[in-house]
Amino acid sequence: MTKKPDVIVTEVALRDGSHAVAHQYTIEQVVAVTEALNEAKVPYIEVTHGDGLGGSSLQFGMSKVRDIDLIKAAADVADYSKISVLLLPGVGTVQDLKEAVEAGAKMVRVATHVTEADVSREHIQVGKKLGLEVVGFLMMAHMASPEVIVEQAKLMESYGADVVYVTDSAGAMVPDQVRERVAALKENLSIPIGFHAHNNLGLAVGNSLVAIEAGATYIDGSIRALGGGAGNTQTEVLIAVLEKMGIETGVDLYKIMDTAEDIVAPLLPKPQEITRDSLTLGYAGVYSAFLLHAQRAARQFNLESRDILIKLGEIGVVGGQEDMIYDMAAKMANEK
Repeated sequence: MTKKPDVIVTEVALRDGSHAVAHQYTIEQVVAVTEALNEAKVPYIEVTHGDGLGGSSLQFGMSKVRDIDLIKAAADVADYSKISVLLLPGVGTVQDLKEAVEAGAKMVRVATHVTEADVSREHIQVGKKLGLEVVGFLMMAHMASPEVIVEQAKLMESYGADVVYVTDSAGAMVPDQVRERVAALKENLSIPIGFHAHNNLGLAVGNSLVAIEAGATYIDGSIRALGGGAGNTQTEVLIAVLEKMGIETGVDLYKIMDTAEDIVAPLLPKPQEITRDSLTLGYAGVYSAFLLHAQRAARQFNLESRDILIKLGEIGVVGGQEDMIYDMAAKMANEK
């Protein structure tokens, strides 16, 4: 009998990593990565546009290939891994979710801003009716207190979510903040808790370990750290560290290392590292997916991208407000 893993890993390079490649994944790339992750026994592989189902748009960035087609391509070659999708209410629709299920999705992660869980009700309930595993994904978790996060997570739990995540979308949290938020959910919810990190402050692996210590049993990783901003918790590193700690994931360490080196590394437009701009994301508490948008706006308006990000952090922009990046840059250029 196979031992149940202590930590369940969701691989997000084919969703969060879409930000880093400007949403230009091809079917061939998705198939190659999925086949390798499936062979490495990764439990869940998330596949969608970086901003979730239906995210392909002028505002968020146009996909090279429709996300439903990528989901089907991944599902067709995954006989062990389950394909997960991300859905942001207001971006993705119930119809998008139904199409994703027809394409082979087995899990949906319904993502809202950390104080707006009430907008997730319909999509969580529809996901359950469709037979999916359903995850509540509370984004930008650094922007709310543990008490508020508990209130919001309880809403998702009441709607039928099977798991609720603390999501450090900006890579802005330090370990004590992660510990407080995960522990609060663990104490107050009856369903499992997950954690999703970004590495903008260099803390993704460390924060993921703190989350596990505080009671999280679902952890996101991105192979070769391929994700928004400076990337996510690097999957192959996380697996190695957890194995050294005696924490079971069921993922084959050598195969995940080989996948990172041989399959994913060649896909990176540039190494995932902490640059001055991605560091600024974490420092200012700005959504990691804003990185490329801010850099484009800086070039367009002849500004310093860090200055734009700092201003965005000061006014508390959140995911879905990409248009504010260009509005802010135009305003700053006019004030020069």
